[in-house]
Amino acid sequence: MDTIITLQRFFDFSPYISILEISYILASILFVLGLKKLSHPDTARNGNLWAAAGMGLAILCTILFHKTKLENGTYEGISNILFILVALFIGSFVGWFAARKVKMTAMPQMVSLFNGMGGACAALISLMEFPRMQEALASQHAASMFTGEAVAILLGLGIGGVSFAGSMVAFGKLDERIGDLKSPVLRYINLAFLALLLIFIVFIMFQVPVAGQTWMIYVLALLALVYGVTFVMPIGGADMPVVISLLNSFTGVAAAMGGFLYNNQAMLTGGILVGSSGTILTILMCRAMNRSLLNVIIGAFGGSTAAGTQSGDQAVKEITLSDAAILLSYSQKVFIVPGYGLAVAQAQHLCQELDTLLSSKGVVVKYGIHPVAGRMPGHMNVLLAEADVPYEKLLEMEDANNEMGSTDVVIVVGANDVVNPAAEEDPSSPIAGMPVIQVWNAKNVIVMKRSMAKGYAAIENKLFYHPKTRMLFGDAKATLQKLVTAIKSL
Repeated sequence: MDTIITLQRFFDFSPYISILEISYILASILFVLGLKKLSHPDTARNGNLWAAAGMGLAILCTILFHKTKLENGTYEGISNILFILVALFIGSFVGWFAARKVKMTAMPQMVSLFNGMGGACAALISLMEFPRMQEALASQHAASMFTGEAVAILLGLGIGGVSFAGSMVAFGKLDERIGDLKSPVLRYINLAFLALLLIFIVFIMFQVPVAGQTWMIYVLALLALVYGVTFVMPIGGADMPVVISLLNSFTGVAAAMGGFLYNNQAMLTGGILVGSSGTILTILMCRAMNRSLLNVIIGAFGGSTAAGTQSGDQAVKEITLSDAAILLSYSQKVFIVPGYGLAVAQAQHLCQELDTLLSSKGVVVKYGIHPVAGRMPGHMNVLLAEADVPYEKLLEMEDANNEMGSTDVVIVVGANDVVNPAAEEDPSSPIAGMPVIQVWNAKNVIVMKRSMAKGYAAIENKLFYHPKTRMLFGDAKATLQKLVTAIKSL
C-alpha cells in the first residue's frame, strides 16, 4: 500500500493532467502526419488540415483541462478563458481574411509576416516568464540564474526577437519597400552584434537573481531586434528564399524553447518539426546554389554586376508569335521554365492551357523547376499546383538538365538568374558556380520577358544573347494568351 501511495505521489497523478498530456501526444502525431502529407500536392491540403486539427486539439484541451496545483493539493483551472477566446477569434479572423485576399505574387510576403509573428510570440513568452523565474530564484537565494529554465527563456527571446525583426525586414524587401544595404562594414557589425548577443545571454545567466530587476531582459530583447534588422539588411534579393527558410527555422527553435519552458509536448514537437525542416530546407537550398550558409548570411550575392557579365555590343534576336506557335506545335518535347515573372503576370493558368493544347497535339510538355526560383521555397510548385498542373510534370533541376539535350524547345517564362549561363561560364560573375537549368542545351530557347531588364540578382543574363535564344517580349499573361490563340489557329 505504501508503495502505491509513493508511486502516486511520484507521478503526481491527476485525471485532468493525464487527459491534457494525452491530447498533446495526439496533437504531436497529427503534426507529424500533416508534415508527411505536405510532401506531395495531392495530399498537401489534407496535411494542412491534419496539422491544424492537431493544433486545435491542443488549444481546446489546454483551455478545458489545464490545471495548476495549489499548495493545499487542489487544482485550479484557467481563469481568463474569455480573453483567450476573444484573442483566438481575432487572430483567426485576421489570418483567414488575409489568406483569402492575398495574391499569389504576395505569398512570400505573407509567409515572412506570419513567420515573424511566430517569432514575436516566442519572444513575448520569454519577456513574461523571466520576471517570474527571477523572483522564484531570488526567493530560493540562488547564487545565479544558470538553470535550464533560464536557458530556454533567454534563447527563446534571443532567437524569437531575431526571427521577428528579420522577418519584418524580409517582408519589406520582398514588398520592395526596403532596399539592400550593401556595405562590407555591415559584416563586421553583424558579427559584433551576434557576439554581443551571446555574451549578454551568458552574462545574465551568471547574475545573482534579484526580484524586480528586469532591465537585463529588455536590453537582450533590444539587442535581438537590432541584430535581426542588421542581419537581413545586407542580404541580396536573390537570396531571399534562403533567408525566409532560415528565419522559419529560427521561429521553430524559439517555439521549441517555449515547449521546454512549459513542459508542453505539443509546442515542443511543433517547434522541433518547424526548426528541423526549415534547417534542412535551408541547407538543401544552399547546396542548390553551390554556396555556404555563411556566404548567404554575409550578403555576398546580388546587387553587383561583374564586368565579365556585361553584354557589350551583342544583339538579341526576336521571334514572332506565329513563328513561335509553329515551332511549338511541331515539336516533340517542350520544357517550360517558370520564374517570378510568371507569378507577377498571374499567367500560371494560361501556362497550363498552353500545356494542355500542346499535349493534345502529341507534344510532351514538362516543367523545369529550380530550387530557388521565385521569392520563397517551393514558390513555383505552389503556383503551378494552383493551376492544376500535374505534379508528375514538374522536374527538379537535375532531372530537367538531363533531358535538355533531347528537348526541342524551352520556354523561359519570367525566369532570369536560374537560367543564366554566366553561372558556369564566367568565373567573375557573382553567381559563378551556382547550379542553373541548362536551357541552352536544348535545340531552341524562347525567353518571355517584358524587357531586357536584369533579374533579382541584378546581373546581366548571357542567355539573352545565346545563338539558340529568341526573345518574345511582352507581358507573360498577354503573350501566352496570344500564343495559345495562334496555336489554335494553325
